[in-house]
Amino acid sequence: MTARTFELSPGYAISRVIRGGWQLAGGHGAIDRGQAVSDLIATFDAGIWTYDCADIYTGVEELIGAARLRLASERGLDVAARMRVHTKLVPDLERLSNISRDYIRGIVEQSLRRLKTERLDLVQFHWWDYALPGYVDAMGWLDEMRREGKVRNLGTTNFDTQRLTEILDAGIPLVSQQLQYSVLDQRPAKSLAALAARNGFNFLCYGSVAGGFLSDRWLGVAEPDMPLENRSLVKYKLIIDDFGGWELFQQLLGALKAVGDRHGVDIATIASAWVLEQPQVAAVIVGARNQAHALANAGIMDIALDAGDRARIAAVIAQGNGLEGDVYTLERDRHGRHGSIMHYNLNAGKK
Repeated sequence: MTARTFELSPGYAISRVIRGGWQLAGGHGAIDRGQAVSDLIATFDAGIWTYDCADIYTGVEELIGAARLRLASERGLDVAARMRVHTKLVPDLERLSNISRDYIRGIVEQSLRRLKTERLDLVQFHWWDYALPGYVDAMGWLDEMRREGKVRNLGTTNFDTQRLTEILDAGIPLVSQQLQYSVLDQRPAKSLAALAARNGFNFLCYGSVAGGFLSDRWLGVAEPDMPLENRSLVKYKLIIDDFGGWELFQQLLGALKAVGDRHGVDIATIASAWVLEQPQVAAVIVGARNQAHALANAGIMDIALDAGDRARIAAVIAQGNGLEGDVYTLERDRHGRHGSIMHYNLNAGKK
């Protein structure tokens, strides 16, 4: 492993910053497809050559597939082959009770078509409701496709320690788990990091800047009133509340700002660099609204925090409450504050 790359599985290296695809799904405004493809290629040139998408991110797999084709046509197949594309497979909640091998295979085949490839680099599987037991079977069907050569690596998204143990005990060779991790939310460190260390898989982390809250923009700003601009901000404001409230959050921003000033970077860069240092973390997944933002994100990989930086940040974190439960436990309570804002049937009506 170097500061800028991580070997996620034997012979399979990724950049330690991953370009998130969620913001290209249209929820943040209209997408100029041509500009989006150019931005994806500019991100590649900046040293971020790993991309995250999902079957539920409308149009994003197609955009990344178009970027890969353009790279191949303009620079050759060898250059395009360096691009790593991770997708997620998220069955709708309403389909979990009758999940089938054909359903799982159909989504994989759809992603292969959209991404214009013969093999998916990494499929990350999500399951909404543990009361329905089909997740181990579904991972087994994905493993069949791995053995057939249609999938290179298998991962999960937002599983807790108990259910990941069940999947591992079934012999599924996991290389990663995508999960939320930040200076505000350290649930992965409770028990899952130890399981990952014992079983040789690593974390791909979203939420490292808490939907933009961990940025200079919010330093010194009064607590915002609900409702907020979008569902992502609502989600992360709840995390701030559970962490210890707005006043403590402002102290944390102040500490991150002081560290950032020492390194000549902004709060968001330090927040993500902190996550990259945590045990079992392979990469952080960051969104970008434009090319300049994407290029700035590459700087995360160049930050080396020292003992003083870590201590300054840790002193504020120690004053917080810490979030309850295992990874994604709060979000799985569909009647709770966190779970009630989730959308559970994002494939419904899509082709």
